[in-house]
Amino acid sequence: MNLKIWVLATRPWSFTMTAISVGVGGAIAALDSAFDIWLFLLTLVGAVCVHGATNLINDYFDYKSGVDRPGAPTTLYRPHPLVEGLISPRGVLGVSLGLYGIAALIGLYLILLKGLGLLWFILIGALASFFYTASPIKYKYIALGELSVFLMWGPLMVGGTYFVQKSSLSPEAVLISLPFGLLVALVLLANNIRDINYDGSVGIKTVATLLGQRNTLYLYQGLIILAYLAVIILIAVKILSPWGLLVFFSAPVALRLIRTMHHQIPNDADARTSQLDMLFGVWLIVGLVLQKIFPLI
Repeated sequence: MNLKIWVLATRPWSFTMTAISVGVGGAIAALDSAFDIWLFLLTLVGAVCVHGATNLINDYFDYKSGVDRPGAPTTLYRPHPLVEGLISPRGVLGVSLGLYGIAALIGLYLILLKGLGLLWFILIGALASFFYTASPIKYKYIALGELSVFLMWGPLMVGGTYFVQKSSLSPEAVLISLPFGLLVALVLLANNIRDINYDGSVGIKTVATLLGQRNTLYLYQGLIILAYLAVIILIAVKILSPWGLLVFFSAPVALRLIRTMHHQIPNDADARTSQLDMLFGVWLIVGLVLQKIFPLI
């Protein structure tokens, strides 16, 4: 088995989004004087395993349904070992279930430590992961993909990480997660804007196919602006400290991205959007850490 091919099949470049969501949740818990590095690392490993399993299982069902095939847009913009015949569908299914299994063991251990309340985070995440492209739900195909990504990488992952540390829910963690969750959802929206013609031709309904390219671009640009505006609001209501303004160091990238998308949709629109949310997320974590060390409010 070629390990490099399998690593590529999991799309490891996307794991930065998961690492940032878990990092935000951990940083917020630290603000509330609850941070255990061992529990944090376990949460991170479990979340990355679910993310990798999600990417594999979604490719598996897209391949089986004929959406992912030679010449499909997704095969032109990233490695797709399954479509390229480098790995087998049975192998993809097996590895994805193995990753789910590792995550389940970690989840069980954390539930035993932190209580059954954590079970809801895990169950919702598992169902959202598997049924993204799996029958009978396949909610990616009915324009619910962006909403799910927003909720999973925003409130669910950040709130779940906080729960592991604190054994309780945090409305503040949920609110702080929203701007980053928006930007993660925009990675998928950018992908769907680029693939709008292909998705329409194979009968897939996405936000982009429903709204059309022009309106979806307006939505994309508006949600980028909303993410930054949300940070200002969180600072104004004293949920974030002024350190949160550090996220604006990513604003030049956001402005360039808006101009680029308005002029012409690049082939790597999703990757460029991912770079933006990575920068935004890293600065958000830095701001939270500085809020702990050097509180301003």
